Amino acid sequence: MSAADLARLQFAATTGIHWLFVILTMGLVPIVAFLHTRAAYTRDPARRAVRERMTRFWGQLYVINYAVGIVTGLVMEFQFGLSWSGLSKFAGNVFGAPLALETLIAFFAESTFLGMWIFGWGRLSRGAHIALIWLVALTAYASAYWIMIANGFMQHPVGYEIRDGVAHLTDFGALLANPNALLALLHITLAALTVGGVLVAGISAYHFARGSEDADQFRGSLRLGVVVGAVASFFVVIAGDLQLPLLRRTQPMKTAALEGGDVERVEARLVQEHGPGDYVFAHDWLRLSMDVMTIIGNTVSTVTLIAVFLLRKDWLVRRRPVALLMTAMIPFPFIASAAGWVVREMGRQPWIVYGELTVEDALSPVGRTSLAVSCAVFVAIFLALAVTNWTLIARFARRGPSATQLGSTEPLADEADGESAEGSGGGPGGGPGDPGGGPGGGRRVVVPVL
Repeated sequence: MSAADLARLQFAATTGIHWLFVILTMGLVPIVAFLHTRAAYTRDPARRAVRERMTRFWGQLYVINYAVGIVTGLVMEFQFGLSWSGLSKFAGNVFGAPLALETLIAFFAESTFLGMWIFGWGRLSRGAHIALIWLVALTAYASAYWIMIANGFMQHPVGYEIRDGVAHLTDFGALLANPNALLALLHITLAALTVGGVLVAGISAYHFARGSEDADQFRGSLRLGVVVGAVASFFVVIAGDLQLPLLRRTQPMKTAALEGGDVERVEARLVQEHGPGDYVFAHDWLRLSMDVMTIIGNTVSTVTLIAVFLLRKDWLVRRRPVALLMTAMIPFPFIASAAGWVVREMGRQPWIVYGELTVEDALSPVGRTSLAVSCAVFVAIFLALAVTNWTLIARFARRGPSATQLGSTEPLADEADGESAEGSGGGPGGGPGDPGGGPGGGRRVVVPVL
């Protein structure tokens, strides 16, 4: 493999694995925020206790994914200097600011709000605690927006001019309103909600299939996951189609390859505009990825829509094979999303900034040996983190809400003799674990032991 191939393989592998963390974060956090809000404003004490327990259960899975995923995110931006210094030199003046804002939001604002939410159980007022989880959701999507602004410039550069071989930003508004970025963000948002909904529905169905003692607590989560997955998976197809007219104008070779158009005519046009080059790179992989995304996406949409009707007959609860089928659907939205990312990134080859900078010109002057070693190390570490993440999620998902540690409280040493961890510390607003409770009665909050 050439140095360019090794650098591309490293970035593709690390980005692809990191993306699996990101899309689950985006898909799960609004569900957790909704569950927390609903639990906090439930009047019936027994129902409120169940909903609060389920909020903590799903919140714990979210925290695990976020904590491990943040480690993979630390590496991503360093690769611009490690392997793609030519890209940084050419376009750093344009997408440096969006990348910096994404880093500030994801690694500072989002993590700060999440930490306050984790340690706020039993300590903060109901309104403040709910506001924190919605701020976590807001910053998660704000982070995605900024990263898509940077990526959108690479796909469809706008709001810039070239001076001395370097891109300089001339219209920040055009950069922020880049249709390539905004349409992709809509598509990604719906894909993420599909991932989150199917995961919630699948884990809930699993507890019914195995006859878990906590199964009845998953009824609301099962219903919510199925509905979110069905609605989001239906509209994600529409959002994908909305991008095609823009791509036909801005990336004609990608659409020609995907739609079976006249590739030779498009190639001749690109050669005339940009000079000789390999403009039909890896089109077989491009079409394969598109087919995988389309087939799996349509399958998920069909299954979740059917599941909505099966809910009315309680088949997802009473029929074990049907519940297991819903559980088996969990990996499919992830696969479809990864295939979609391959289509988006591979389809603009040979450009790294479309029409302006090729992959070869963006490559850092690093030897093959160094790139081979770094590629092997990075991919191994990322795979280990992915395995760790899913092992932890599977372990805590199987244990159910009764074993959830996030937000649970226990008495301090001087309180242990006179009261239980669940029965004291709350005032009129409820117990220490109640989203609407008071400061918490001098208790300490237990966070997940990963």
